Amino acid sequence: MDDQPSPEHRRPDGVTDETVEALGKLSAALDHIEDARGHIYAFHRLMGSAESTLEEATELIRAAGHDDIADELDREMLGRNPLPGMWSFQMVEYYDDGYWSTAKGIQQRAIDQLVQGRRHVFEAEMKELRRTRGLQRHEATPDESTE
Repeated sequence: MDDQPSPEHRRPDGVTDETVEALGKLSAALDHIEDARGHIYAFHRLMGSAESTLEEATELIRAAGHDDIADELDREMLGRNPLPGMWSFQMVEYYDDGYWSTAKGIQQRAIDQLVQGRRHVFEAEMKELRRTRGLQRHEATPDESTE
């Protein structure tokens, strides 16, 4: 048993501590950007559900004889943009095609150029500092697990 991180998680020769730390911070920033992306997708799903539920409510209000309120819901809410000119799917597209894809592209270029494409070098080194060699459930790689 080698009990070492897999080669794709080892620091390439000549890479400084500062570079590994900087890429770790960039990775943490991308985690936040991914979380934000998830919230935009959640907002998109909620808005879709809201639109469908508003449509049902409008029909029920109309069926109950309250045409004035149903008409206002039809006119003011159904089909309305939550942000100027955009439904939530457009917000998702703008985020994905702009901010998110730009950040992902820069991160990938940094990883490719600075650590030969090796992802999570900072995290792998943190794991090595904290794990107990030889202890079950502290293995360096998944294929070393004896469970």
